[in-house]
Order: sequence, then C-alpha cells, then structure tokens
Amino acid sequence: MSQQEFRALIQNVTSQLAGRSIDASLDTWLNAEHGAQSDTYRHLTQACRRGVEEGWLADREHGGIRYGRIFKADDDLHGFSVDVVDMNDIAGPHHVHPNGEIDLIMPIDDDARFDGRHAGWCVYPPGSAHRPTVSQGRALVLYLLPQGAIEFTRN
Repeated sequence: MSQQEFRALIQNVTSQLAGRSIDASLDTWLNAEHGAQSDTYRHLTQACRRGVEEGWLADREHGGIRYGRIFKADDDLHGFSVDVVDMNDIAGPHHVHPNGEIDLIMPIDDDARFDGRHAGWCVYPPGSAHRPTVSQGRALVLYLLPQGAIEFTRN
C-alpha cells in the first residue's frame, strides 16, 4: 500500500462527505453505509495497519501516543486533512474542533474503545471538544478534519 493508494481510499470517503453537515446524522449515515462490517471499513483498517507497520503512518511519538498528519487539507480530499493516531489505554491532549471532526475507530485489541465507542465512525460537531481517550487496549484512529482545523487547549 503506497501513500497514493491510501490517498485514493480516503478520497473515496471524503467525496461522499463533501457538503454534508458534520453532525449526529452524519455519524448515523457513516456507520450505516461504511461501518465496521463494510468493505470501506475493512480496506481503510488494512491500509492503516499496514501504514503503521511500515512506518509511514503515525510516524511521530509524544507522551506514549504515536501520531501523524499524513495529508494536509486539499481540494482533492474535499477540504479534509487526514491524521492517524495509535493509542493504547491513554488519554490524548484536550482540543477543540472548530469545524468538527470525523473519526474512524479501528481497534487493534478486540475490546478497545475510543471515547467509549467501539469499531466504526464517531462524528464530533463544530465547536465540540474532548480529550481523546482509548481504553481497554490499543486502537488506531483516523481523523478527518475539515480544513485541517484543530485547536489544542491548555489544561
């Protein structure tokens, strides 16, 4: 899996997100159309696992969290940036989503949860904030950020 092939997988998803409201209805739609039992989920999970294993995804580390922005927001990604994190029973830094955040949760350990949710999609609306937390094991999380907007807060 090359970075270009990975980008093409992401483009397939972001093309379907373009122009949609980042809200609870998008969360429901993503899990119905591209949820944990779908080919989209399976392909993205395989690609992310391989990218982490090969070292071109989540290629930085700080405070026990591996992370990395693989793609900046761009027109061919419909204005979304793409980050992948690798977390194991840890809480990340608190931040605000000015334009919302769309997350794909990919447990490595069967019981792993991201913010209490299992495998699938999680959508945070514009203006929301959280301390991203993986519990009960290890998970990869793919973040799609409209215009790449994220604001880290001081605790």
